[in-house]
Amino acid sequence: MFLKRKCLCVFFVVSLLFVVQPAWAENPASKDTPWEKFSLNTGYFISNTNTDLSLGSGLGVTVDVEELLGLDTTNSVFRVDAFWRFTENRRHRLDFTWFSFRRDGNRTIGKDIEYEDDEGNIITIPVGSQVNTKFNLDIYKAAYSYSFFQDDRMDLAANIGLYIMPIDIGLNATGAINVDETERFTAPLPTFGLRMDFAITPKWFLRSGFDVFYLEIKEFKGTVYESHAAIEYLPWKHFGFGLGFNAFNLDIEADGEDYPQIDFVGELNFKYSGLLLYAKVFF
Repeated sequence: MFLKRKCLCVFFVVSLLFVVQPAWAENPASKDTPWEKFSLNTGYFISNTNTDLSLGSGLGVTVDVEELLGLDTTNSVFRVDAFWRFTENRRHRLDFTWFSFRRDGNRTIGKDIEYEDDEGNIITIPVGSQVNTKFNLDIYKAAYSYSFFQDDRMDLAANIGLYIMPIDIGLNATGAINVDETERFTAPLPTFGLRMDFAITPKWFLRSGFDVFYLEIKEFKGTVYESHAAIEYLPWKHFGFGLGFNAFNLDIEADGEDYPQIDFVGELNFKYSGLLLYAKVFF
């Protein structure tokens, strides 16, 4: 249902652009391309997150870590996005994104938590235990795209990308039982997607796109979906501002090392969606 809603949103944005025909008032005969060669965006991403976690090979109980363990549902993080069109026709483009979530929780739990440890033992953290939790996630994304359609109003491109996500999960419980568990792994997941930039006027731009990934190998199953849309105002020659929306869904089910760099037994579902406010330097 999540993927279906997001695909419909992207389709709506694309359809809207073909309906709306704003005036191109400034120098319509100019041969200068509106597509910048280099762009660096820095700003704050204000997001709402939801994380479901189960440790162990099907024996653990799935836990909503925000609700049960007290992790913050709202995060404000620094974010960097950059791209470089590296050919004269500006159809070939490289993108890079980085930001990270650092979250800690402390709560007396209201129900038992059951999971399987690294040795296959079933551990139960009883109700009333004091539990400290951390969930740290870095998101690095690199992508290459080729613009198969490009004119002075629209740039449509297909892309192939790679998400690299170091994940650090910690669980420490005190009370009737003492538990100290840590899971660290890196999730490198390739994606395929589409990107669309639309020049509304010489100073107003709409940026949008999405990426998807699904892979099932032996005991590993991974899914990624990301979509974004942003409106940019570029009042000066090399400087502007933007306001965007970004949504992301990561699903991992793993039972060991069937997928490179992922030594994890359990299930993880991590979602975020939120607003991105940024300043833009370009040329």
